[in-house]
Amino acid sequence: MSRTILVVDDEESILVSLRGALEDEGYEVAVARSGEEAVDGLNAADPDVVILDVWLPGMDGVEALQRLREKDPDLPVLMMSGHATIETAVKATKLGAYDFIEKPLNLDKLLLTIEHAVHTRRLAEENRYWRERWGRTHELIGDSRAIRDLRDQIRVVGPTRASVLITGENGTGKELVARAVHRASRRKDGPFVEVNCAAIPEELIESELFGHEKGAFTGAAARRRGKFDLADGGTLFLDEIGDMSLKTQAKILRVLQEMRFERVGGTKTHEVDVRIIAATNKDLEAEIREGRFREDLFYRLNVVPIEVPPLRRRVEDIPLLFRHFVREYCAEENREPVEVDEGVFGVLQAYPWPGNVRELKNVAERMVILCRSDRLTQDDVPPAVRGRGYEPRAGDLPERGLGLRKARRLFEREYITRHLEAAGWNVPQAAEALGVDRSSLYKKLKELGIEIPSS
Repeated sequence: MSRTILVVDDEESILVSLRGALEDEGYEVAVARSGEEAVDGLNAADPDVVILDVWLPGMDGVEALQRLREKDPDLPVLMMSGHATIETAVKATKLGAYDFIEKPLNLDKLLLTIEHAVHTRRLAEENRYWRERWGRTHELIGDSRAIRDLRDQIRVVGPTRASVLITGENGTGKELVARAVHRASRRKDGPFVEVNCAAIPEELIESELFGHEKGAFTGAAARRRGKFDLADGGTLFLDEIGDMSLKTQAKILRVLQEMRFERVGGTKTHEVDVRIIAATNKDLEAEIREGRFREDLFYRLNVVPIEVPPLRRRVEDIPLLFRHFVREYCAEENREPVEVDEGVFGVLQAYPWPGNVRELKNVAERMVILCRSDRLTQDDVPPAVRGRGYEPRAGDLPERGLGLRKARRLFEREYITRHLEAAGWNVPQAAEALGVDRSSLYKKLKELGIEIPSS
């Protein structure tokens, strides 16, 4: 892919020599003989890098740099001069100059600097593309009163420094809400770091959160930064905070109060500036009464509570959500778009969606995968969803010749599979919903031949 370099200099010999050298390296070259010409012709030239002389007639290079950066903040600009002062170089750097090169130019050094600048430009373009795509993929979809109220809450709380506690059932989209709060905050350009408190073993969670020093424990072969450190200047999202042990809760509380911590095995205190957003599907006030959650930590986290409504309280959003998931899956799999019959939505809206939006997404993907035409109809809706629950309908099982034992096995398999899908194939969560311990559930999965997807 050809890249364009805009060279700005009032000396014709410099323009001629640089044009020849850069074209020999495969670059397209545009030239300008003044700052005004460079600024006015920027859109037409559409350069990937600008090489800009400091001393120019009329608008000098520093002012031209400022104007160019205003038009394209990601544009790498290399300043060059044969007699610039340190003050000029410092000013240019503060205004966003990518580098400062002295005349007479060293061609090898110049080409290397241009190569790095082109790479920087490409990374900026890719970053912008993925940010835009991420924003479209991770938006809160819906136009119900519940989702409008949720967006209003996010708009109000986002710009503040307040800690936020997000509650809601599994699969409602608590992480999406957390990311939306981050995007609405003054920290949006900072990191968003997620910690799944339920997925980290108790013996490792301190290291995960605060980091560790080399040799702090067996296997600590090198120093490692923790999540608090990585989230400095941004947002730390503590998902499933209700599954954190009381011991770890005490350490978290201290860090939230002081915004300082020590790595495991270390003595040096590290200060951080982190906004905390926590989420849980548990009733933390009930957990406090049972002695499983610290009351002081609850009040520290629950400065601004946000409840994410279950899908059954926003059924009018189901058509929008379903169409979005169908389009998204078709795009990801590079397959032709699939149309959806209106009758499908009536069936979907009659179902209680115990797994909420996550379950709806799984159903949408399954229907697209199994669809043998370019249109989804009511017949493509899975039987358990058409049946409005986990109980099998009479038409879903043979009328005779099956036997009670086999019928029970089929029912158990369907019932457990639906719970696993609702929990995103998270076995501990499904076990909790089913009211059994995880070892019993694993045993039952093996018995029924249910395999957990590898991804």
